[in-house]
Amino acid sequence: MDHLRDMALFVDVVKTMSFTRAAEALGIPKSSLSRRIAGLEQDIGVRLLNRSTRRIELTEAGAIYFARCKEIVEAARLAHEQLRDMVEVPRGHLRVSMPPDFGTMVLAPLIAAFLHRCPDVTMEVDLSPRRVDLLSEHFDLAIRIGEQPDSTLTVRRLGQVEAALYAAPTYLEGAGVPGEPADLPGHTCIRVPLSAAAARWTLWRGQERTEVIVDGRVAVNNIAMAQRLAALGLGIGLLDRGMARNDLLAGRLRPVLPDWIPAPLPIHAFTATRLLPAKTRALISFLAERMRPGAVAPPSNPDEGTGT
Repeated sequence: MDHLRDMALFVDVVKTMSFTRAAEALGIPKSSLSRRIAGLEQDIGVRLLNRSTRRIELTEAGAIYFARCKEIVEAARLAHEQLRDMVEVPRGHLRVSMPPDFGTMVLAPLIAAFLHRCPDVTMEVDLSPRRVDLLSEHFDLAIRIGEQPDSTLTVRRLGQVEAALYAAPTYLEGAGVPGEPADLPGHTCIRVPLSAAAARWTLWRGQERTEVIVDGRVAVNNIAMAQRLAALGLGIGLLDRGMARNDLLAGRLRPVLPDWIPAPLPIHAFTATRLLPAKTRALISFLAERMRPGAVAPPSNPDEGTGT
């Protein structure tokens, strides 16, 4: 049992790459933690960490040991949680990272509905486009949009973002309505530079594909800002359909070339492991259910439909 406890301490040290931060998180003296890790190395007979005054690094043996220990420690912690929560009631604190604009305009009502359904869950939401480190920053979940690079993280697809072309009536009255994609280069377009191909719009009509190079007076790295500028008459925007719904209903936006749309972008949930506590599994399942194709849009009042 002492070895199991020391393995858990070793995993916590490696996750933070700091004896000081690990000791503070565990509530034990740094000197005691250092002695326990040194004792573990002595029992195993091999050095796991290279220490200096400024940093620590895993040795080759330490990296192998950490990979196995992490699985064992996570399985043990999950077993304890499952025993405590035999009725599968989600509880505890969740740290979630998500894109700022999509999180604010689309996920916020879903998060509110989830928290009403699960009163024993508290949540900290980080609205950031950056790629967070789930382990070292202690995030339970990260939600990201678009095709993702190969990763050692566990991934579940939640849904997809469907976009379309929109512009304000005032813009279309002054600049004219495009009749086909080839007309777009002659219009002012609002570009979202999420990639080097921001000015190259790929559109589909059924199996027919076309690409156009667009230009405009403004480029922004925020979808919500692009939508706001489009509604103010600054040009044609390639916008998320769900986010644009209210402006469309209010007449602030009109569809442009409705038969031509870009390919949908996947929405993924990333976790550091497949062994998840009830609180994280519950949130992922809830979002996947609400974001599936054909799902009803979340009510403006989060109490509606929650039974609370």
